[in-house]
Amino acid sequence: MEILIASLSLLTLLVVAILIGTRGRPMRFFTAFVETMRSIWANRGPLVWVTLSVFLVMGFLFFYYGLPAAMVGPAQPIPFSHRLHAGHKGIDCRFCHPYVARSIHPGLPPVEKCLYCHNYIIANHPEIRKEHDYFNTKTPTPWVKVYYVPEHVLFNHQRHIKKEIACEACHGDVKRQDRLKGQRFKMGFCIQCHRERKVNLDCWLACHS
Repeated sequence: MEILIASLSLLTLLVVAILIGTRGRPMRFFTAFVETMRSIWANRGPLVWVTLSVFLVMGFLFFYYGLPAAMVGPAQPIPFSHRLHAGHKGIDCRFCHPYVARSIHPGLPPVEKCLYCHNYIIANHPEIRKEHDYFNTKTPTPWVKVYYVPEHVLFNHQRHIKKEIACEACHGDVKRQDRLKGQRFKMGFCIQCHRERKVNLDCWLACHS
């Protein structure tokens, strides 16, 4: 709805601008536009090549950067596979995310948590060596955030875990994903869940305090 309103507003402003610029005779604008297009088409050789080049570059950037991030999630500094760890190996979510049960914010796993296992398991793998480098230089692993909650929303992980809400209820079936897809949580998603479970719907007490 917001996109529709914005589009209609932009269209209205465009029509008003055309009417003002042509002193109430919009056909002048369209006539001038058609003549300009004819002139460009008559000398279309360079224009065609420039246009094709622009579209090729934009297409390459989209398919190389945009599409993978949208379809399979953004690339991480270390290719951590939830499918392998949580799915195939059966590692509980709270082993890597221990703060969810006792903190408002879950936090991301520190490199020490990774090395708890990988000091002994495939310790010399090139990707695991990156973890050692982060640890030795006391540099936090620069994980790319994939789940976004608006700044004015306070989502209390501890409260939801205590109510035995499964991680999959919000995060999806990560056990089948190698790279997590980016997701922005919206109010409708939360309200629907609260209504189904017949829990607090008070704006300030539930989410905005």
